[in-house]
Amino acid sequence: LLLRSPQAAVRYNTILTRNNKLREETRSLTIQKAIFDNYYWKYERQLTQQNRQLNIATEIAIEDYEQLMECLTKISDIREVRYKHTIKFNIKMLELKCALQQELKRKNFFVTKCTDLSELKEKAKQREGIGGGRISEWAKQRQTESYEVAYKHLLEKSDGEIDQLLNEFVEKNRRFFILFAYGIRLNAGNEGMRQKMKDVQ
Repeated sequence: LLLRSPQAAVRYNTILTRNNKLREETRSLTIQKAIFDNYYWKYERQLTQQNRQLNIATEIAIEDYEQLMECLTKISDIREVRYKHTIKFNIKMLELKCALQQELKRKNFFVTKCTDLSELKEKAKQREGIGGGRISEWAKQRQTESYEVAYKHLLEKSDGEIDQLLNEFVEKNRRFFILFAYGIRLNAGNEGMRQKMKDVQ
């Protein structure tokens, strides 16, 4: 026993030393675990917050995309309406130009006839002043003949319906101004459409 006692004591001391070392290592590992746990929960909170922000950003992006598609649809609709209005406007302007040309021709015709009659009257007055009563009678006869010629010309143009021709002339003038006013309103409407497109864009 005496011989084994020192060996047992040495072994016991060795075991105690080893146990102490293991306790220190356990304590160190516990501290490290606590530190790692703190880091874990810190990063876990950051990750959760980032995921929440990412979800919010995704929802905002989806809403923005839907609004963009809605705006693009509105722009497409406005362009289609503007295209239709432009076609109508061009058609009305063409009708307006044709009506204007017709009215100008009619007006020029009447102005020419009135000018011819005025010239005949002026010549008759001049001749009346120079030649006396005989020339005056001749001038009146010429004036009557001019009226008859103009009347016959109007009969030919109107196929015998002078009143109808005059009524059509008045109606064409009225229609011309109506078309002209409509063209102005349509043009203003197109400008409004362009402004709406700019606002939407």
